[in-house]
Amino acid sequence: MWVLLGGLAILATIINIYLFSRGKDFRFAMAAGLSFTALTLCAEISLVAIWIAREDWSAASELVNYQWALWFATFASIILNMLPLFMGSKGKVSSRHS
Repeated sequence: MWVLLGGLAILATIINIYLFSRGKDFRFAMAAGLSFTALTLCAEISLVAIWIAREDWSAASELVNYQWALWFATFASIILNMLPLFMGSKGKVSSRHS
């Protein structure tokens, strides 16, 4: 499940950046990218909880070897999805408070 959610997070992030580069409304894609990232982490935690419940300590200890990848992917997702906000919106989406 975490692979599927992670793939959706990456896809939503790519769509977010694409929409921003075209000057279109990117907010939904940004929210989707961040949401799928959070769901990916929840799925990963659930997987580890299953390993622990089954007392599969060797599988659970594997997480120690790649926990840095989860941290890196999470920070990368946050930065890439928030990048349009930091750069300022282009074109049509600059203000919708009329």
